[in-house]
Amino acid sequence: MKLAKAAQLAAGMAATALVLSACGGSENGGDGGGAEAGDSVKIGISQIQSHPSLDAVREGFKAGLEEAGYTDVEYDEQNPQGDQATNTAIAGQFAADSEIDLVLGISTPSAQALTQSVTGVPVVFSAVTDPVEASLVESLEAPGGNVTGTSDKNPVKEQLQLLQELSPDAKKVGIVYSSGEVNSQVQVDWAKEAAAELGLTIEEAAISASSEVQQAAAGLDVDAFYVPTDNAVVSALEGLLQVAQDKGVPVISADGSSVERGATATYGINYEKLGEQTGRMAARILDGEADPASMPVETIEEVELYVNTTAAEKVGVEIPQEMLDEAAEVYE
Repeated sequence: MKLAKAAQLAAGMAATALVLSACGGSENGGDGGGAEAGDSVKIGISQIQSHPSLDAVREGFKAGLEEAGYTDVEYDEQNPQGDQATNTAIAGQFAADSEIDLVLGISTPSAQALTQSVTGVPVVFSAVTDPVEASLVESLEAPGGNVTGTSDKNPVKEQLQLLQELSPDAKKVGIVYSSGEVNSQVQVDWAKEAAAELGLTIEEAAISASSEVQQAAAGLDVDAFYVPTDNAVVSALEGLLQVAQDKGVPVISADGSSVERGATATYGINYEKLGEQTGRMAARILDGEADPASMPVETIEEVELYVNTTAAEKVGVEIPQEMLDEAAEVYE
């Protein structure tokens, strides 16, 4: 993809939320809407595990709420570190808390658990690739129920085209992904579809835990790696990066934070900005200005080019000066 198309790509991914009717009452005891900026509110946050992209969403969410005037917020932050049983228990804990006004699910697994358990207050999600496929909403335009949020759908085809610009001889692309994450399988399917159009072949390896990432990557005979927004893989990214360096092949990631950590490049999402966008949505719900049932799911309003010159040098890839000039971030 030519770099001049980046702005067009960003505009194509944008979605504008509607401001509609207020939320209904809360069985949990929270208002579920009707608060005002400056009021004291309590928000539960469930984040499936720790890694830079999800951490950035969390901090961006808080910044978005603060920007909207919510400065007196009590956060109950929970992190099951990838354990599904704990993830489910956290959702049950939030459902039983009569003081919570709204809950945030960061990642698909967290959002799914909250959606299944929390019915009395609004559920807002972020960093979810395909909310419909994950059974979180009825549609992106009209979610239904008490759930809405932001999607981190990434431009997979354009990311693979970026790979071709950087490594024209690459034909086989390896993807390590978690078999337990719906969003990961969706991205593998998108990659296969895009690869067929671009003359690439996708080689995949499924894992069940982060500890399997490095071995799975080592078992793939490929010319490059593509790393989707898979929580298990991203949390163990360094293992895959080491394999790529040993093989001398580039790594295209789906998010900018992974480029900072050592992936070669991406057209990616700024997860802090995605979190801020989610926080602004939550503020409109808390204000009573919007109802999750009819508040469309939003996507990130822009994607940015990230490159890592040191990572590229380690695998024998030269970043063209044009890319360096256009990049939002150049990591060295």
